[in-house]
Amino acid sequence: MAARKAPAIWDPAIVRSALINSLYKFSPRVLAHNPVMFVVEVTAAVVTVILCADLFRAGAGLVKFELQIALWLWFTVGFANFAEAMAEGRGKAQADNLRRMRTETQAKRINPDGTITTVPASRLRRGDVVLVEAGDVIPSDGEVIEGVAAVNEAAITGESAPVIRESGGDRSAVTGGTTVISDWIKVRITANPGETFLDHMIALVEGAKRQKTPNEIALSILLAGLTIIFMLVCVSLYPFALYNGTARALSLPVLVSLLVCLIPTTIGGLLPAIGIAGMDRLVQRNVLALSGRAVEAAGDVDTLLLDKTGTITLGNRMATEFIPLDGVSERELVEAAQLASLADETPEGRSIVVLAKNKYGLRGHNLSELHASFVPFSARTRMSGVDLDGRHIRKGAADRIVAFVRDNGGEVPAQLNAIVENIARNGGTPLVVADGPRVLGVVHLKDIIKEGIRERFERLHAMGLRTVMITGDNPLTAAAIAKEAGVSDFVAEATPEDKLRIIREEQAQGKLVAMIGDGTNDAPALAQADVGIAMNAGTQAAREAGNMIDLDSNPTKIIEVIEIGKQLLITRGALTTFSIANDVAKYFAIIPAMFPQLGALNVMRLATPQSAILSAVIFNAVIIIALIPLALRGVAYRPLGAAAILARNLLIYGLGGVIVPFIGIKAIDLLVAALHLA
Repeated sequence: MAARKAPAIWDPAIVRSALINSLYKFSPRVLAHNPVMFVVEVTAAVVTVILCADLFRAGAGLVKFELQIALWLWFTVGFANFAEAMAEGRGKAQADNLRRMRTETQAKRINPDGTITTVPASRLRRGDVVLVEAGDVIPSDGEVIEGVAAVNEAAITGESAPVIRESGGDRSAVTGGTTVISDWIKVRITANPGETFLDHMIALVEGAKRQKTPNEIALSILLAGLTIIFMLVCVSLYPFALYNGTARALSLPVLVSLLVCLIPTTIGGLLPAIGIAGMDRLVQRNVLALSGRAVEAAGDVDTLLLDKTGTITLGNRMATEFIPLDGVSERELVEAAQLASLADETPEGRSIVVLAKNKYGLRGHNLSELHASFVPFSARTRMSGVDLDGRHIRKGAADRIVAFVRDNGGEVPAQLNAIVENIARNGGTPLVVADGPRVLGVVHLKDIIKEGIRERFERLHAMGLRTVMITGDNPLTAAAIAKEAGVSDFVAEATPEDKLRIIREEQAQGKLVAMIGDGTNDAPALAQADVGIAMNAGTQAAREAGNMIDLDSNPTKIIEVIEIGKQLLITRGALTTFSIANDVAKYFAIIPAMFPQLGALNVMRLATPQSAILSAVIFNAVIIIALIPLALRGVAYRPLGAAAILARNLLIYGLGGVIVPFIGIKAIDLLVAALHLA
């Protein structure tokens, strides 16, 4: 399905909200999480204090210069706060859209005595049981404990096609705010008010409480280290200036301004926005990341493990063909199979009726005219059927139908065994159809691979990922599905312990592992994996264990998840490269302008030392806001190797980071000189 439409980068409502929130972020307690910008704020405060003192004792020219420096330092902090607030604002815009979906719903609560009481959804508590009928909105998150129904989940996923929800198995979880469009279900509530999946979604997409990832922490340490180094450089310049007789040019406002220009303020100001924007881009594709760490880890995934049922396949085996025995017409087999399946309420049984209708044009029979006695499917007999006009038609597992035929005095043709074995060998399930003592043929059931999944796996392999299908099926079935889906490898007859063991073995080799699953038996593996993506259509246990939730329940979405993870890492690397190159360029642009002895290196020919400092401070503030769109949108991902990406970053962002300051500072210096600002 299409991605959710992202709010425009400069949406007026988001900009207004970001401007207000950026003021709150001036608090030192809030800004302390960003050491670089915290230093800038401290220097701005120092220059402001000096300015206030000099108002009563200094000349007008010096005060004018200090006032401009103070204002631009505060603007630098403000622009960095604005970048982070913009990223958070885009997430909050998504959350506001979700809040509009939440309305006060009336629920039909089933009392212990079996009576039904209509109550507001806000009064439901975990453990309550409600009846939800066609046309009703499911009042809260829960598990289907009785019944089967088609549910429209467009309010949550944006997907218009309804899904089947039924008791038992991996498709029993339902989400508050979705609508039942046919039949009825009884739902046991699994969340108290304020704890529902929709509430959780709103909290997640707001993104304001996102924690730093290990790489971000490492980068913050690097930036703090560079800040300390440049602090030492700036302090050492004063003795050098005393020795050369230029100390008057290095007042405290000039030194702290020089420090701000040399430390990596660009990446320091944009780093929080980059991480939050990565999570926001996932939300636009209907994937909720429970942590920024998961988004980042997705960019470095080496191995992808996938559950088969409901992940690679549609979840239920479906009838794909009717195979008549010699001497039996295909139409006779199809009619008998359809009649025998009318009392089979399993998804497999319903698929036989649908296939007969769609592929062979058989319409439903008028049951009142048949005067038939139906035999419903049961797990004990493993067959279903109908008794009609002295005929006893049955459909079911091969061994049970063989016994049924022999009990009715019939013989089993040798051809049947060959057909049954061939279907089983290719990973399918054979259901045999008989009419009393006659075997008519076989219905071939098979797992249906989700559309387009093979092509998606080929793209994953091109990105360097190893894909492994893990299933509890027998090796024959697993091999057939693995071959059809195009995965790298498979593990058959796997237990939850096996899945956990495989993930730990991969991680012990230094690999990052992603796991996709939807069942309760997948929960341990989802919790252990570096990136655990739970299908929204799966069980509550799976959704709680994963650190990402795919609202569309589409396993091929992993491609978008990995690409966004790589985009986040590439964007951070690109802007870090630009920032460091930017600071090096400013160092060589400003220092020569401040010391006449280095005049030969003053290639920009900046007007005065004060003009050089003021121009650099202005450029330092403006470049942050100029790069906000890139931080929010991200650098475009291309499937290149690490060496190629590094070379590209150095060429574009490294070279650009060197060139842009020379052009920008010189242009600002000309403007400053023309306006006599310094």
